[in-house]
Amino acid sequence: MTPDMVAELLRQLMKESMIVAAPLLVVTVAVSFVLSLVQTLTSLQEQSLTTVPRLAVVALLLLAGMPWFLGRMAHYTVGLLENLRRFVG
Repeated sequence: MTPDMVAELLRQLMKESMIVAAPLLVVTVAVSFVLSLVQTLTSLQEQSLTTVPRLAVVALLLLAGMPWFLGRMAHYTVGLLENLRRFVG
């Protein structure tokens, strides 16, 4: 396997990982911003008021997006295994 092939595999891996992680990160940042804004405006400094909703939103997003996440990862894995002979041999 040449260094160019390794670089291409790593580029594809990083691209897929960013595509899969982006929805979770964007929603988490948006929810955290809104919760921090509400917490600042109401002068409530209770940690559970921000932690519990954030965890709930992430859990719901994971449950709702699981078919898409698994589909992306399965498609990437199948493509990687189909080209395995080219990478190894």
